[in-house]
Amino acid sequence: MIHITDPLIATYLMTLQPEEDPRLLAMEEKAKAMNFPIIDRQVGRFLHLLTLLKRPKLVVELGSGFGYSALWIARALEDGARIVLTEYAEKNLAYARGIFTEEGLAEKAEFRTGNALELGQEYDDIDILFIDMDKYLYPAALEAMLPHLAPKALLIADNALWRGRVVETLDTKNNEPVKKFNEIMSRHDSFFTTIVPVGDGVLIAYRLS
Repeated sequence: MIHITDPLIATYLMTLQPEEDPRLLAMEEKAKAMNFPIIDRQVGRFLHLLTLLKRPKLVVELGSGFGYSALWIARALEDGARIVLTEYAEKNLAYARGIFTEEGLAEKAEFRTGNALELGQEYDDIDILFIDMDKYLYPAALEAMLPHLAPKALLIADNALWRGRVVETLDTKNNEPVKKFNEIMSRHDSFFTTIVPVGDGVLIAYRLS
């Protein structure tokens, strides 16, 4: 595995911006105990900032787990805005629903159990689409969701550098689709795209048309 960020820099960032929020810390501990993948804390901060800047009315997340990334986003939503969480495991969404209720954010969220790609296509005029589902589905997610994005939407995808495996020649179920997704987005005429080497790599694309 290739470190996206030097471990010393990662430690510096964690000490520079220590997290004291009990709910976020509890969710991080839960993920660690379960060996459950969640976004990096710095990615969470980044998503929160992007949401503040974009001021979306509708956010759709493909692959929500138990709501860690969605909570970072939801906390930045303005009144009247909402986020749609999609997850195949009801127990994960039940946990997320409890956290959002405690936060007073439940009214800003929809909790949808099932196939994320199918559920996502039920929404139109999406201002922010956050993709964090099975990596082999990333190209399919772009094709399926493109017609549902609002003008000037942000498309954001986690794990764009896939633990450094994007520079390896090994062809696996996830490596090639992630690389293909990055290449498509980087050359897509309808988007201005960049990849930020934070966490496991975050692809951000602004819809131009």
